[in-house]
Amino acid sequence: MPSQVLMFAGAAAFVAIVLLVSTLFTVDQRTIAIVQRLGKFVREAGPGVHVKLPFLESVVGRINLRVQQLDVKIETKTEDNVFVQMVVAVQFFVLPEKVYEAFYKLDDATRQITSFVFDVVRARVPTIKLDDLFEKKDEIADIVRTELLQVMDGFGYGILKALVTDIDPDSMVKQSMNEINAAQRMRVAATEKGEADRILRVKAAEGDAQSKALQGRGIAEQRQAIVAGLRDSVDEFRKSVPGTTARDVMNLVLMTQYFDMLKEIGASSRTNAILIPHSPGHLSTLTEQMRNAMMEAAQTVRGADTVVEPLPAALAHS
Repeated sequence: MPSQVLMFAGAAAFVAIVLLVSTLFTVDQRTIAIVQRLGKFVREAGPGVHVKLPFLESVVGRINLRVQQLDVKIETKTEDNVFVQMVVAVQFFVLPEKVYEAFYKLDDATRQITSFVFDVVRARVPTIKLDDLFEKKDEIADIVRTELLQVMDGFGYGILKALVTDIDPDSMVKQSMNEINAAQRMRVAATEKGEADRILRVKAAEGDAQSKALQGRGIAEQRQAIVAGLRDSVDEFRKSVPGTTARDVMNLVLMTQYFDMLKEIGASSRTNAILIPHSPGHLSTLTEQMRNAMMEAAQTVRGADTVVEPLPAALAHS
């Protein structure tokens, strides 16, 4: 008899535990549990501990209210017939006030979202060239989000953001784009280099012109100083040595400069061989030539300054 009582007590305890387990259930934070009674929806259970009728009610599913992300990989082509691989990341969540629709209206929300993303991207990208696709990726993402918002709201889902996270053309296309970019940069560099060379040449030419102008001015001033010095030397020599003429003084000056020139040539280690007459007779001939040239030049200048008077009217008519 005592053994039967113990067995009955044990069975009762087991049944009580089973009933307790089947009666109580817990729900995590940011989660909604769907409770059905004999196959019919009864209520939504939020976070915490809840009681249900054992054997009659059951938790048939749990809805996650946190934001989820779905990465959709799409292959499509652009307007210039370049195939690209694109990845569109869709961030979505279940609307708390539409948990019933999210659980019962859609069998697989991710497949539904994937289908709409494929439809929108493959309708939009073929109208854009590859070079413009990278710039318009945000525009494509906004279009995807707008389309999904209009459709998925009726199923109890909200769309937080749609992002185009990757655009990957074919490897040959990427290599060609890099080569085009490199060629453009090389052309710009060559243009800048040519402009720099032109500026250097212009500046060098301007500097050379200024140098030659200053050099010419210096030579002119040097000649003026030489002429003034010779004039003063001739005057002083004639005053110091009575009876000498200007010709004698010039012959002496030319003779002095002649020997100075020979001295300069002999002192330079890089001077080439120069064969010139150096006898006094030849020097006299050189002096005569210089004097005759100066006299002829003076006569030419005086002849050019002479004013030709017009003939009388009578002689002109005759």
